[in-house]
Amino acid sequence: MMNFIFFFFFTLFLVIIQTVVIPNFSWFPYAFDLMIINVLYLSLFSLRCWVPFCLIIIGSIMDSLSGSPFFLYTTAYLCVYLIVFFLRRLVFQRSAIFVFIVSLASACVYQGLVIFTVFLLQGHKAIAATDYRLCIGQVIWAAVGIPTGVWFVGIVHQNFSHAVKQSCRHMARKYRG
Repeated sequence: MMNFIFFFFFTLFLVIIQTVVIPNFSWFPYAFDLMIINVLYLSLFSLRCWVPFCLIIIGSIMDSLSGSPFFLYTTAYLCVYLIVFFLRRLVFQRSAIFVFIVSLASACVYQGLVIFTVFLLQGHKAIAATDYRLCIGQVIWAAVGIPTGVWFVGIVHQNFSHAVKQSCRHMARKYRG
């Protein structure tokens, strides 16, 4: 239950940062999808069967908030989950190199889906008009920001879990007598 509360508030925090705060900064045009940090953390460190369901809910929320075609975010998040799900069985998942490679792959999958969607909606003329420097900049920022974000979420989640356990022990000692 506490994990659900943590990830609910963390998802809400990332949604607010991504939709309200970052678009107001003109110095950050290469902002990648911050929710990929949450998706990767859930995919890497949660072995529960509820992760795909949560990713569908998170993707639906992001699809509703964005002007992109519906199911773009949901498809991207589920693709990232599937990549991590299959690679996790082959490689040691807590390795920094693995997190970096999966972060880079998830950013490339997301950018590929965005370009594919633009191509479907606007035709072959959109390929020539696409700003590939923006796409490459977002992938580079994602390669730097996502592993750092996953590491940061791990620390915050660990501290949150420790604080909850400490407060439960304190309450148990206080009220048991």
